Amino acid sequence: MSTIMESPETLGKRKASESSKLSDETPTTKRRSSQKRACVHEVAVPNGYTPTKEEAIHGTLDNPLYNGDMAKTYPFQLDPFQSISVACLERKESILVSAHTSAGKTAVAEYAIAMAFRDKQRVIYTSPLKALSNQKYRELQHEFHDVGLMTGDVTISPNASCLVMTTEILRAMLYRGSEVLKEVAWVIFDEIHYMKDRERGVVWEESIIFLPPAIKMVFLSATMSNATEFAEWICYLHKQPCHVVYTDFRPTPLQHYAFPMGGSGLYLVVDENEQFREANFIKMHDTFPKPKSEGKKSANGKSGGRGGAKGGGGGGGGGDSDVYKIVKMIMERKFQPVIIFSFSRRECENHALSMSKLDFNTEEEKSTVEEVFNNAMLCLNEEDRSLSAIEMMLPLLQRGIAVHHSGLLPVLKELVELLFQEGLVKALFATETFAMGLNMPAKTVVFTAVKKWDGDSHRFIGSGEYIQMSGRAGRRGKDERGICIIMIDEQMEMDVLKDMMLGKPAPLLSTFRLSYYTILNLLSRAEGQFTAEHVIKHSFHQFQYEKALPDIENKVTKLEEEAAILDASGKAEVAEYHKLKLDIAPLEKKLMSEIIRPERVLCFLDTGRLVKIREGGTDWGWGVVVNVVKKTSVGTSSQGGGYIVDTLLHCSTGVSENGAKPKPCPPRPGEKGEMHVVPVQLPLITALSRLRISVPSDLRPLEARQSILLAVQELSSRFPLGFPKLHPVKDMNIQDTEIVGLVSQIEEAEQKLLAHPMHKSEDDQQMKSFQRKAEVNYEIQQFKSKMRDSQLQKFRDELRNRSRVLKKLGHIDADGVVQLKGRAACLIDTGDELLVTELMFNGTFNDLDHHQVAALASCFIPVDKSNEKVELRNELNRPLQQLKDNARKIAEIQHECKLEIDVEEYVESTIREGLMDVIYCWSTGSTFAEVMNKTDIFEGSIIRSARRLDEFLNQLRLAAEAVGENNLASKFAAASESLRRGIMFANSLYL
Repeated sequence: MSTIMESPETLGKRKASESSKLSDETPTTKRRSSQKRACVHEVAVPNGYTPTKEEAIHGTLDNPLYNGDMAKTYPFQLDPFQSISVACLERKESILVSAHTSAGKTAVAEYAIAMAFRDKQRVIYTSPLKALSNQKYRELQHEFHDVGLMTGDVTISPNASCLVMTTEILRAMLYRGSEVLKEVAWVIFDEIHYMKDRERGVVWEESIIFLPPAIKMVFLSATMSNATEFAEWICYLHKQPCHVVYTDFRPTPLQHYAFPMGGSGLYLVVDENEQFREANFIKMHDTFPKPKSEGKKSANGKSGGRGGAKGGGGGGGGGDSDVYKIVKMIMERKFQPVIIFSFSRRECENHALSMSKLDFNTEEEKSTVEEVFNNAMLCLNEEDRSLSAIEMMLPLLQRGIAVHHSGLLPVLKELVELLFQEGLVKALFATETFAMGLNMPAKTVVFTAVKKWDGDSHRFIGSGEYIQMSGRAGRRGKDERGICIIMIDEQMEMDVLKDMMLGKPAPLLSTFRLSYYTILNLLSRAEGQFTAEHVIKHSFHQFQYEKALPDIENKVTKLEEEAAILDASGKAEVAEYHKLKLDIAPLEKKLMSEIIRPERVLCFLDTGRLVKIREGGTDWGWGVVVNVVKKTSVGTSSQGGGYIVDTLLHCSTGVSENGAKPKPCPPRPGEKGEMHVVPVQLPLITALSRLRISVPSDLRPLEARQSILLAVQELSSRFPLGFPKLHPVKDMNIQDTEIVGLVSQIEEAEQKLLAHPMHKSEDDQQMKSFQRKAEVNYEIQQFKSKMRDSQLQKFRDELRNRSRVLKKLGHIDADGVVQLKGRAACLIDTGDELLVTELMFNGTFNDLDHHQVAALASCFIPVDKSNEKVELRNELNRPLQQLKDNARKIAEIQHECKLEIDVEEYVESTIREGLMDVIYCWSTGSTFAEVMNKTDIFEGSIIRSARRLDEFLNQLRLAAEAVGENNLASKFAAASESLRRGIMFANSLYL
């Protein structure tokens, strides 16, 4: 059945690695593929590794088999990928299992746990979210009994043989050198693709780096395109083999249908054999009357609070009547249960409420739902059971209809999950978070929109997102095939839909970053086996960078060969002319970096302004400013990275690889393209023109955007030498002496260039040849600089600058020894560790009572945006002002220490005062209903933030105890205790 082989692709990878810095340690990769059900097995092996397993029982490294007694048996025959995975586990070697949702990865994790129990060892199961940890605890407890749970707010049986925990808890145990880890044989990382999460991905990376080599790892992941690279990193890190078992086999095949909005029919666009039906797509496409625009929603279409914009779906967010029509049709054809995905929480609720005429449950099912509902509500106080959010839910649930999103009360969310698993919910209206975690499949999945708001723009759903959500369709052993229906409200290119439905899964990319928490913890580790330098060197980020080096070397070799052919024949005059051109470029770049500072440039970025955009080596050409939006995420560059300029740019009609956004490109002769609004980061602007053009108020119609394209082309013909630029001194009135000096240097160089005899003979063939040589030489320099300027050096520079900050603030001394303040900061990873320790040590918390402490601490906790203006009582205004003053001080110190940080943006993004009044009222005894009247944020979001706040207050208590501040520790404990009551901390139904 199986053949042993090594693919040409893998061989290529191996050869390439041999010349990289990792060469002496680069693992080799062997590949074996089982054609049946498309299962591929690969293994990364350290050089010089000698297997010690008995072949008769365990097979070989590249053909693992297991002929011994099974640690666990299953009531079904294992799929090939599961059998191979079990054989790898029995070899006591790490493994990455990459497979679709519902393919059966859980069976592999359960086998690893059963092995640990058989061998009298302990095992840790980590999951990315507390809610998933609770669900997994319940599932494993039912199967194995001796199971414990450790999340930030719950600890059950911490001495159990199998511990379920969030990845943050595992990292903290590794930092503290917990004794538990000496007994652990296996760590299971569920949903390892979370490692690419911008905020939290680094937690996975650090945990993997710190794990002792004796502990073996099981990684469970959705399909990803670079699974082998990840396994090679694990092998390089721990000097042990790491297997990859990859399958894109679906136990239940899927059929994908498109539903044109306002239409009546379904069109099969991808059949169960994954064949795209072009004829059906064209038929569906022809039902649209005329082209619509790329987005009906405004840029604020995200739905945060309960009063948030009702859009958020982007590209439509299917009209209620169309959703009603589809759900009714699904029920009539017995295609239930169905999950209807929307990209806005408010939209989910509206769609569910629009089903008032539909009823899917029998009388017997209705009474079962009511009984389960009433039992679930017993975990709440009497007063909380009468909340409108709870009373509204029962009639829906009784009719077999439910809503599931992150803003729901946790008890309702869990109740919906349990009822759905029991088949008592037939139509579930959910956001994409339901596609994460436990296997809860349906027969049918519906998408109410083809676009989503991603925080920057409305874009088409990426193929990875589509794979994750559509994977919920088709129940193994129950359905012959799963059905996916996507509602389309606009004409779209065939390739866009094809890429979305059949595109490759995304690669796993590192989001490694250095935090003060990490640096301080590493400095304070007694054994000193890990340093920040060690972590940087061994990060997946650095591994991926060094693996790419051979490709860069090959490019340099080819360019150098081309340069040798392009000989300038000693034309000194030509060389001189090009040197002048090349000399101007860095001066202009330096000037632009000064001009582009928000305080200088924002007033000139008015609607209609022509701006030139460049990203890296790609010139996007001239575009037209539509709008400027301020971002609020932390860590953006001081050079204006905190602003997004919505710019009309010429785009190719194709899409980028993941089927997401139109790709900007300057117009080329004979190329068909369109103008689209593209979110551009402020630092990508390389020139501002004096010219402005009129922009229509409604840019949705294609013809409105194309009229702008014609206007720009007409201006290009009027200004053949280029658009006139804004003069920094004369037009922008910048009087800074450095900038004035730069401007005169550039003007002087430009005068020399214009006066040069070669200036008018640029069309000369010899000139073109030299120009190409100059370009080639420039590219060679860029690549060589990239090779020299390793990521390692960048991180070293950042480490040095962050260490300066820690010294200035008194966390470490001149020798890098952690001081009292640093010992406190070591224990805080939920909020900004520098800012909160500053408040602890400068007495800010000492002057407050525990209710004010809870309210002030809430400013460190992320929360949904509210549309209501925050009105604060007097007892909170002064502490908030002190917090802002301290934040500004810390930002200024970081700026002085050469970290790229915008002071005002740091203050704004670090301090979130939206919950202060809510938390103060709850802490002082208000009911949940009274608290909810003070905000438009969803109930579930408030509870999630309050629980995270409780975790934060406990970290502050431990930090205060660690430095002997017992009075302060008591105050933090009292603040925490004042929150822990009622519905905010009701027990999970899973526990």
